[in-house]
Parts: sequence; structure tokens; C-alpha cells
Amino acid sequence: MELVPRITRAQSMDALSSQANIAGYKAVLLAASRLGKYLPMLMTAAGTIPSAKVVIMGAGVAGLQAVATAKRLGAVVWVSDVRPVVKEQVESLGGKFIDLPTQESGEGQGGYAKEMSKEFLARQQAIIADHLASADVVITTALVPGKPAPRLVTAAMVKNMRPGSIVVDLAGEQGGNCELSKADQEVVESRVTILSPTNLPSTMPHDASVLYARNVLELALLAVKGGALKVDLDDEIIKGALLTHDGSIVNGAIAEAVKLPAAKVAP
Repeated sequence: MELVPRITRAQSMDALSSQANIAGYKAVLLAASRLGKYLPMLMTAAGTIPSAKVVIMGAGVAGLQAVATAKRLGAVVWVSDVRPVVKEQVESLGGKFIDLPTQESGEGQGGYAKEMSKEFLARQQAIIADHLASADVVITTALVPGKPAPRLVTAAMVKNMRPGSIVVDLAGEQGGNCELSKADQEVVESRVTILSPTNLPSTMPHDASVLYARNVLELALLAVKGGALKVDLDDEIIKGALLTHDGSIVNGAIAEAVKLPAAKVAP
């Protein structure tokens, strides 16, 4: 399911997106439940409470859902992404886009971000550091297919964050976007709590299962014709999702990961 191409025709089969949507939503709720203050601005007889500042790093499916959820809860939301094309989507949800002054685009294939140069990441960190220092919540969602997660939040940045602030790192399974993250563990550093859950969709099992079942069904309906499996190599989705064929690994990224040559397949 992870190999299904992320193209328009395959949206109903995109399990990565359906589950990332849940993760982005739940990440905000997790942060809000651990933060010792309100997310929305409140004007009360006892005084005015300012809105919490939420910084979201990565505006993919999880990041955009996190933007929408944090805005619904009344937070001020800032978003960083290496792909300038997502700025319009961020702003349509009420988020404020953090512009990165560079000529290097982070747009990869299939809507993913690509791996960026060390120079770019250094410039990005310098710009982001100021936003993190005033943030109450930081949610990181940046992933690069087949690569370790980019290191976006350093230990020094965490040290400069507000005491009591929360970091939710959704990239823990691939090493984490935060230098101090530990997968499925809670870390407290300089009075900042760092959470790195690797399976947030499982905390919403009903809807996660409903959506994933639909993803699997749609792919099965495409691959099964007349009650039998039909490996149609002319179909972009079938060919993209194919891992092995005739006893050989045919997916290039997987073959590279296990250090074996990828077999050629022809329609």
C-alpha cells in the first residue's frame, strides 16, 4: 500500500494520506492536552489570555490537517515547508507561511518533499529558530521517501524554547525531525516536553480502519478482474505498487534499500 503512486487517479487508494490525515489531527489534540495553557485567545473578567502560537514544520497531508485543527482550536499557526507551492494551501486554512529566502526548491516527485542540501537546511534552521523560541507548540511532519527524516529542530533550538512548551515529532519512525526525539518515548529537556508517537492513527482505530479498508478495497478492485488477480503492467498504479514479480524485486527504491538490483518488467 505504501508504494501506490500518489497521483490523482489513486487518491482513493492512498493509505499514506488517509492515515497521515489522522496523525496530523491527533498531534494537535495531543499537544493541546499536554500544554499548560489555552490555545484560543480568551477575554475574561480576570484578564485576557493571548492565543497560543503553534509552529508546524512540513505542509504535507499531516501538516495541513494539523494547521486546520489548530486554527479551529483558536491558535495562531505558522507553517514552514521547503516547497513554496504549498503556501497557498497553508494560507487558505488560516495559517501563516514562513518564507525561506532561497532559490532551491524542495518539490519532489508525487507531492513529496525531496532531500535538501546541508546549506539549505542550515539557512532554514536559522530562520525557524526565532519562531521556535516564541512557540508554545511545535509539530514536525517532514519526511523524505526512503531517507532518514530531515533534522529540523536542534537541541540548541529546544533549549531556547519557552518553558512548558510542547514538541510533537511525527517523524520518529524515520529518526525524527527533532534532535532530541526518541520514538514512542517522552523526553523533557530544558522544561520542554518532546513527544514522538509512531502510530497515532491507531489511537483513532474506528476511523483509521474505515479509511484504510477503503484504500485496500479500491486497490483490490483495480487489481482483480473477473475474480482473478491481473497484474496489468500498463496500469501506472499497478506497476507502481508492484514490489516483486516472477520471484524478483521490481521496485527500484526497495531494491536499493536491500542492496539488490531491481529486475526489469515489461508490459
